[in-house]
Amino acid sequence: MSRVALVTGASGGIGSAIALELAANGWDIAVHYFTAAEKASAVCEQITHTYNVRCMVVQGDVASEEQTDRMITEIEEKLGPVSVLINNAAVDMPDLFMNKTADDFRRVLDVNVIGAYNCARRVYRKMLEQEYGRIVNIASTNGINTYYPVCLDYDASKAALISLTHNLAVQFAPYVTVNAVAPGFIGTEKELEGYTDEFLKEETEKILLKRYGQPEEVARVVRFLVSDDAAYINNSVIRVDGGQMGSC
Repeated sequence: MSRVALVTGASGGIGSAIALELAANGWDIAVHYFTAAEKASAVCEQITHTYNVRCMVVQGDVASEEQTDRMITEIEEKLGPVSVLINNAAVDMPDLFMNKTADDFRRVLDVNVIGAYNCARRVYRKMLEQEYGRIVNIASTNGINTYYPVCLDYDASKAALISLTHNLAVQFAPYVTVNAVAPGFIGTEKELEGYTDEFLKEETEKILLKRYGQPEEVARVVRFLVSDDAAYINNSVIRVDGGQMGSC
């Protein structure tokens, strides 16, 4: 079995935290990005200098079948077959309902759902050859119990990703486990940008732990799911939300 993990959308926030957590636990890492080249390179450089693992940066639009095939081929040639796939790449285009377009909606679905499908389909054969694989889809509580029209396309995509998780778990059994992690309000730089203190207070009041989460708290759950300790966890959705009672 190879010890290669691909983390899509790993240039910042939750993705970079997952890449670092898996590297700390001995996985060679492919850091994927679409546009944030400098941030992705910085994550890979941090991994290389901190942990005794290999790391490479790959670029591509996961919504494109051709680009997905090309970047995973690059990983296989340099690091080996992908044993762990973390589908974290996602886009969000919040706007007033009347300003949204079908093209915007389609792009969110293409990246957040089709992108995860493209990556999973591409690594499927090698995982079966190894008779081993772990796939973790980074969903969201927005796909479970949140209804907020300015991000209805994002919410729909995460609900679809959860459905995709269940179907892939059936398709990839028995050698590959497929699970989803559904973060709630996680305090990434992007998530907190532009929020007032009043808004943050209102949102944290909706969380039983009375605080927003940290990317590292999501990453540790992902690390557990790809470990041998989670070998009997499959087809599950794990919320990492501090006991969120509803939020935008």
